Amino acid sequence: MSATNVTAPLQGSTSRFAGKKVWITGHRGMLGSAVVRNFQDEDAQLLLTSRADLDLTNQAAVYDWMETNRPDYIFHVGAKVGGIHANATLPASFIYDNLMIQTNVISGAHKFGTKKLLFVATNCTYPKNAEQPIRESALLTGPLDDSIRAYAVSKIAGIEMCRAYRKQYGCDFVSIIPPNLYGPGDNYHSQHSHVVAGILRRTHEAKVLEKSEFVVWGDGTPRRELLHVDDLADAMKCIMLAPTTDDLYNIGCNHDIAIADLAAMIAEVVGYQGKIVYDTDKPNGTMRKLLDSSKVRALGWKPNITEKAGLESAYKDFLGLLESPTPDARIDL
Repeated sequence: MSATNVTAPLQGSTSRFAGKKVWITGHRGMLGSAVVRNFQDEDAQLLLTSRADLDLTNQAAVYDWMETNRPDYIFHVGAKVGGIHANATLPASFIYDNLMIQTNVISGAHKFGTKKLLFVATNCTYPKNAEQPIRESALLTGPLDDSIRAYAVSKIAGIEMCRAYRKQYGCDFVSIIPPNLYGPGDNYHSQHSHVVAGILRRTHEAKVLEKSEFVVWGDGTPRRELLHVDDLADAMKCIMLAPTTDDLYNIGCNHDIAIADLAAMIAEVVGYQGKIVYDTDKPNGTMRKLLDSSKVRALGWKPNITEKAGLESAYKDFLGLLESPTPDARIDL
């Protein structure tokens, strides 16, 4: 199995990553590509593997690759992910694939001497009725959202596996839980997009088609905590470099926004001047899920990208997909 080294260490560098091998799993996805961007000015040797290069569910292949390449640091972003429909119809696939991927990468990191591993979990690992803002201690204190249970359980297992290796072997393995992400690399598919990408696409279409209004599901009152994907990549590097005595960190912006306000902001970015209509016959979904990110703040990190600037970058990414001559699975035209 081969790895692609996208950067070579520079002479005389004082970076902590200088000359080190950094493996970013899932580097072609939204978050993985943001981590790669974050390393553009670093002196590390990046190890990037596609599914064709390495099947992460195959332990023998993963161990063989890790023994050969010996990554010093691992940003474990790669996972099997999908929307509500996919999670509802393919729960066995989600729990099996993610458990296998996590088991192979995390155990391999211990077996082959990785200095530090960062595992990316999800906020659906928290109980559906957790007290807001949600602290890390809320994990495993109540029932999960049934619609995404299998995926959530697989991610909880990854968190607990990192904790177990940390406790038993002293491995420096840390997990993070982000909120809703948005920005370059997002999925704008009409059936599979999340809140920001979905509203952004519908607003753009309403503008182009000169519609007098467009519809948003629910009444606009649910609140969502949003984090730009490049801010999360920056936080991940901060945690990788900092001495971390804790094994789990929320990575959020400590505030949320009502769907109605988000839709209005997106309309401003897109330049749509029509009316936003709320379909109250459609479900609101979860009313609020705000993370308490005080622990990562104590490490010196805070987000730098404003919602307005972040939405502008997302819209630019969306327009780039529309103009691209190459078909992209992130959008259906």
